[in-house]
Amino acid sequence: MLRYCYNPRGMTPSPRLLLTIDYEPWFALSRKHDFQSPESRCSLDEGTSRQALDPILEILGDHKTSFYLVGEMVGWYPELPEKILGAGHEVGFHCHIHRKLNSVKEIEKDLIASADWLKKYNVQGYRAPMVNTVEGVYPLLKKYGLTYSSSLYAPTGTVINKDGVLEIPVSTLPLQKRRSHFHAPRYMSPELLLLGEFPYGSSFTSGVFPRTVFRIIERALQSGKSPVIFLHPYEIVTPSRFTQRLTNDLFRNPLLYPFTLNKSNFLKNLLKHFPTSTMQDYIKELQ
Repeated sequence: MLRYCYNPRGMTPSPRLLLTIDYEPWFALSRKHDFQSPESRCSLDEGTSRQALDPILEILGDHKTSFYLVGEMVGWYPELPEKILGAGHEVGFHCHIHRKLNSVKEIEKDLIASADWLKKYNVQGYRAPMVNTVEGVYPLLKKYGLTYSSSLYAPTGTVINKDGVLEIPVSTLPLQKRRSHFHAPRYMSPELLLLGEFPYGSSFTSGVFPRTVFRIIERALQSGKSPVIFLHPYEIVTPSRFTQRLTNDLFRNPLLYPFTLNKSNFLKNLLKHFPTSTMQDYIKELQ
């Protein structure tokens, strides 16, 4: 059964920016490393993901956010979840190995691979890689103890209860009549645009239209809604020789380019003007 979530107390959560960070390695933009050995990917990262965390935490300061960690990185750098939680942020799950998961069988295998650290840190939230999943993900999340997901695109303010697992989608701006039902997969695509939705929650969009995204967030908060957007660590702290190392990928797919832009000033501007919170704190007000 699918239904929209409501607040039994009759109260609307206070509006805030639900700023999230999909914490993945810099080479996640390139699909050619998806099936290399974990040792090869760790070597390729060269400590970049570990080194980026402290500067990101410093930029965030007292503003709280939700970090969705790629599981194999917790094996490379066990201090990542400890530091994130220690700074008062939320740790969520962004798959074990960052690649598209096309079936329930693949998703379950991925969950099992990260089961130990998910249990250790009582992880509650999930975001599918590339914000692209299947409808069968929700029973699996419930089975493995996760309570919410943010793995669809849908209009700001949408919250869906999918048989006990909340789906809090990455935000879109509906330019046509708002739809009432949302099923996975619902990812950033030409089809989404044809449906009349502008996916401003994606870091692709903030890379191309940062001022527009800022204004949309501002209007959403003024109307009492809580936008969900995401950034990546390599967009806040640019890795060494980032675009040079991705030259072939950018040549084959120029749409990757906005993900390589440094968005640290955009992030600082958001933090200067808008309140933020973790997803879990937002959910507490919903329930």
